[in-house]
Amino acid sequence: MTDWGSRGTGRGRVALVTGGGTGIGLAIARGLSAEGYAVIITGRRAAVLEKAAAEIGAETGHAVRAIVCDVGDPVQVKATFTEVKQDFGRLDLLVNNAGSNVSPALLEDIPFEEWTSILAANLTGAFLCTQQAFRLMKDQSPRGGRIINNGSISATTPRPNSAPYTATKHAIAGLTKSTSLDGRKYDIACGQIDIGNAATDMTARMSTGVLQPNGETVSEPTMSVKHVADAVIYMASLPLDANVLNMTVMATNMPFVGRG
Repeated sequence: MTDWGSRGTGRGRVALVTGGGTGIGLAIARGLSAEGYAVIITGRRAAVLEKAAAEIGAETGHAVRAIVCDVGDPVQVKATFTEVKQDFGRLDLLVNNAGSNVSPALLEDIPFEEWTSILAANLTGAFLCTQQAFRLMKDQSPRGGRIINNGSISATTPRPNSAPYTATKHAIAGLTKSTSLDGRKYDIACGQIDIGNAATDMTARMSTGVLQPNGETVSEPTMSVKHVADAVIYMASLPLDANVLNMTVMATNMPFVGRG
């Protein structure tokens, strides 16, 4: 087993971040590594993952493992968790962050292929990873662990023309509650973080204008993605007898409260 020296609140703990090569996932992985977690990141693009792992390792002084995995594929997910168990011996934290979206489109014009693609990335992937995490966490010693799902503010309030993404994020809210309930007997805690307008490549278009429910296109404020990482680190720092079930972290002046 690899000796992954550690420090801080994550000392001796192992974390897996899906979609950890870019954007929010990268920020979370960087923050966890800085706290001393042994971090594994997954994604579909090997070059992106290796670059992210090298950058984080250079910044924090801790090695980061990169594993190519399409979270919508049960065979790849199982293989990933098998590798984690073999090389690290346990898993203390799973961050279900991987996901995708498509350009806004009228509901009646959305191709079936886009629907199934988003469903696999945003919902099926989170379920498959949660399933494997349960199997590992309930049998390890010390028993238990924590799962944090990236829900998005679309888990409660949609944007126009976003039916597939919104449907999957509403479903994540149900998965979070079921995971929290079913995990109790195994000392597995589960919470959800709903993120609004964190500044990443994916949200770059917000500065140029986003369609609003009244038909206007308006530039929206964003916030540093580091605030998201800090929030996840706080959620992860709690003992397993305490849990943040839901947290919303958003740009203060974005149109969310009262949207529509």
